[in-house]
Amino acid sequence: MSLHKKLEENTGLLIFGILVVSAIGGLVQILPVLNQESLETPTGSTEPYSAVALTGRDIYIREGCSVCHTQQVRPLIAEVERYGPYSRSGEFVYDRPFLWGSKRTGPDLHRLAGKYSDDWHRVHLLDPRSVVPESIMPAYPWLEDAPASGVGDIQKKMQVLQRLGHPYTQEQIEAAPQQLEGLTELDALVAYLQQLGIAVSRVEVP
Repeated sequence: MSLHKKLEENTGLLIFGILVVSAIGGLVQILPVLNQESLETPTGSTEPYSAVALTGRDIYIREGCSVCHTQQVRPLIAEVERYGPYSRSGEFVYDRPFLWGSKRTGPDLHRLAGKYSDDWHRVHLLDPRSVVPESIMPAYPWLEDAPASGVGDIQKKMQVLQRLGHPYTQEQIEAAPQQLEGLTELDALVAYLQQLGIAVSRVEVP
């Protein structure tokens, strides 16, 4: 009896074989990435998020924005012409977790910084169809009233990220709560959106 026939007739052996092959395939993809320096080296002017933008990022995740918006401009002519320079791996070294996404119900946001004013973003988040009539994005009116300081412990968050390699100074961590004073969740989310993709200029030619 051939080995192939034995695998087909023995369910346990077949499952074991599938797991072994899958493990080998996974290691082939993962191991090279662990030693890829470009994934750990910041690109251009990439910097860790400020306390306000970091809070805004948590709100972005909490509200499920990454379900409809990607943050990864692929190196395709159509995407570069529409969104700007394609995304580099070094731009995401301070993103935990990554928010690349795979579904574009809405446009990609990775080169959003500076494209619109803060006021435009506020209006868009509170009433999307007032600025984009064909938009199907839901409104987020509660962000205007909720204090940004209520989104977790910002100092503890920054301390954890510091241990993971983010270059926050002790002074930045101590000053974080004061930076959030008087700000709403809407302010924090807009601050985050205005930092997306600033490490590479929109006018840069790839």
